[in-house]
Amino acid sequence: MGIFSFFSKEKKETLDEGVAKTKESLFAKIAKAVIGKSTIDDDVLDNLEEVLITSDVGVDTTLKIIKRIQARVALDKYVGTDQLYRLLKEEIATLLAENNSLDLSDIEIPEGKKPYVIMVVGVNGVGKTTTIGKLSYQLKQKGLKVMLGAADTFRAAAVDQLTIWANRAGVDIVSQGMNADPAAVAFDTVSSAVANNVDVVIIDTAGRLHNKVNLMNELSKIKKVMQKVVPDAPHEILLVLDASTGQNAIEQCKAFTAATAVNALALTKLDGTAKGGVVIGISDQFKIPVKYIGVGEKMTDLQVFNKVEFVDSLFK
Repeated sequence: MGIFSFFSKEKKETLDEGVAKTKESLFAKIAKAVIGKSTIDDDVLDNLEEVLITSDVGVDTTLKIIKRIQARVALDKYVGTDQLYRLLKEEIATLLAENNSLDLSDIEIPEGKKPYVIMVVGVNGVGKTTTIGKLSYQLKQKGLKVMLGAADTFRAAAVDQLTIWANRAGVDIVSQGMNADPAAVAFDTVSSAVANNVDVVIIDTAGRLHNKVNLMNELSKIKKVMQKVVPDAPHEILLVLDASTGQNAIEQCKAFTAATAVNALALTKLDGTAKGGVVIGISDQFKIPVKYIGVGEKMTDLQVFNKVEFVDSLFK
């Protein structure tokens, strides 16, 4: 297993299109922030602060970026507003580089973990099932044997939707229907994966946040039963968030990271929103790698998050 290909021209073009709404919104706001100004002064920085906050970068991350730009401007004494885009691009890139953001070119599955078990969490409606389907498809295209576990058994359509995606992706699925014990589904899935020499297991889970104690207990139970079969499972707990919800995505991230040991993030629906700045804020605030971003409807439009390519597309 491992990295399979480079960041292709086609993927780059899809990424450019996927962040277009965020880019247009950000540039329009910055243009207004510097109107009538020739140098980056306190007024411009105050306006830029408002621009970043209203672009869903988040208050703490925004203040960090502004402080860094302010320090660079103070050193140079006279910095024209025409340099603001460059400074902002460099500081955002630096900020992402300091965090745990990955710099992959394609989907990577670590060596020596078979089956590699991914447990997917997230509230209903964020694109969790779609993300699982697209990820399954791409892994299958790499020649890997994939199996899904339908452990979101409390929502009427969840099992049916995952089954449809499994059929589209051409991968196997283990399900016991609605109201089945999620932990039992997970146990059966992992057991079947071991018996059938499966490379990657993806377990869907219920997206309920109204009671964090129940959520934590349920996820802990799922992990414990899987570990009876694969001792270090799950290898990855992937939290799926809807980028179009902006700051609400950050609140969901707080809730889920408090409930379980999330170690990877997927941000969906970037192509349909101007709130793509939330990618920067979440990456900075939680120090959890943003692993995937959704930038379109096609099966191949779930991309690995590459911070260099993302920032380049945003400021292109």
